[in-house]
Amino acid sequence: MCTVCGCGPSDDHDHGHGHGPLGAAHAPGMDARRIVQIETDILSHNNAHAARIRATLADKGIFALNLVSSPCSGKTTLLCRTAEALKGRFPLAVIEGDQQTSNDADRIRAAGTAAVQVNTGKGCHLDAHMVEHALEHLAPADGTVLFIENVGNLVCPAAFDLGEACKVVILSVTEGEDKPLKYPDMFAAASLMVLNKADLLPHLDFDVDACIANARRVNPDIAVLQVSARSGDGMEAWLEWIDAGRLQAIEARIKRLEESLRAAKAALEE
Repeated sequence: MCTVCGCGPSDDHDHGHGHGPLGAAHAPGMDARRIVQIETDILSHNNAHAARIRATLADKGIFALNLVSSPCSGKTTLLCRTAEALKGRFPLAVIEGDQQTSNDADRIRAAGTAAVQVNTGKGCHLDAHMVEHALEHLAPADGTVLFIENVGNLVCPAAFDLGEACKVVILSVTEGEDKPLKYPDMFAAASLMVLNKADLLPHLDFDVDACIANARRVNPDIAVLQVSARSGDGMEAWLEWIDAGRLQAIEARIKRLEESLRAAKAALEE
């Protein structure tokens, strides 16, 4: 069970869910100390899976992004446009998280990218155990860029490490510039905020500067990109950001291999 939002394990998964600030958690008939222990156990179990995922991805030079947002932020559309733009440049793979349907994975596959759908049932987020199973099916090649599209929810996914290199929070300009202050845990956990649907700005009262200032009140180091998946504005900067992360993952892998070779050589010479 989730002691914060009330989600529970889906019919397809036997693991529990728990997240959020423990001080806000409550459940009828259960004292605070027991809730804290449950939360700690759940997150510890998740983090063990995430650590294995991170090590596996690092060994293969895979750059993994955890895309998080509210529902209807446009993250699947952005992901489809991204897949189309990057097709043929390097390997891509997608893990799609939704409570039900395979609609989003079908859209990604139609864009020419391998995708696995994970349905969480009553669960409100992906966890590392789900991602680990999805990776077994995807079997991504070395040097892949892996996109994990989380369930639309700005609360629970903030607490769950999926073994990704970074979280990318996608905020539609139709949502309001105060979202970073309303959902600070997510924006604090993210490395990048993508302001999506920027083509709609002339028709809205959205204050871009105020939104960025709010995000940086929560997370002074967060990077920001303005993008319109529909018009293509800002897409090049987004693609360059992805490519830079991919190259960094590959370079880190090469460095580890070189260090292993030096260690092996030294051991042979002893």
